[in-house]
Amino acid sequence: MTKRTQSKYKLDRRMGENIWGRPKSPVNRREYGPGQHGQRRKGKMSDFGIQLRAKQKLKGHYGDLTEKQFRRIYAEAERLRGDTGETLIGLLERRLDAVVYRAKFTPTIFSARQVVNHGHVKVNGRKVNIPSYTVKEGDLIELGSKAKDMALVLEAAQSPERETPEYLDVDHQKMTATFIRTPTLSDVPFAVQMEPNLVVEFYAKN
Repeated sequence: MTKRTQSKYKLDRRMGENIWGRPKSPVNRREYGPGQHGQRRKGKMSDFGIQLRAKQKLKGHYGDLTEKQFRRIYAEAERLRGDTGETLIGLLERRLDAVVYRAKFTPTIFSARQVVNHGHVKVNGRKVNIPSYTVKEGDLIELGSKAKDMALVLEAAQSPERETPEYLDVDHQKMTATFIRTPTLSDVPFAVQMEPNLVVEFYAKN
């Protein structure tokens, strides 16, 4: 399990963007970074800084994955055929916690990870408690009976804040989701622009 060691909204302020599109994000009120130096004028960012920022933003969006986890996913994307940046997005979206979050079964990626960790999610009828579990095309994801009655689950399903993407077939009555296909960058409903091509450039040089 990846432990979240800092406030999830601190990333928003550091990046100056509402990473998850949440109405409670402090960026909605103030765009400068956290801390006593947050309001200092920012200088021109180097290519390295731009690439690092793109990596941190993408990594943070999926629940602030550790660098080891994220690099392992990148290495897998690099090994597979096709555009590495697009493949990276596809692999991240195939994580079980990401699917639970995109299906609007939970309000945040962090709560999605917790729901999976606590054994409330089944894949093809089998309980899976590993958030990084890789979902395959055609897999049926279902919440357990206890999770279906959780307040956070019911609120998330009814929230107009997010839309479910087309690569998932979701039934909020039964609390099930079928993973239809692996998405590309343009398919994923990111709240802000993600630039996986810059992540590829970062790892190519470092």
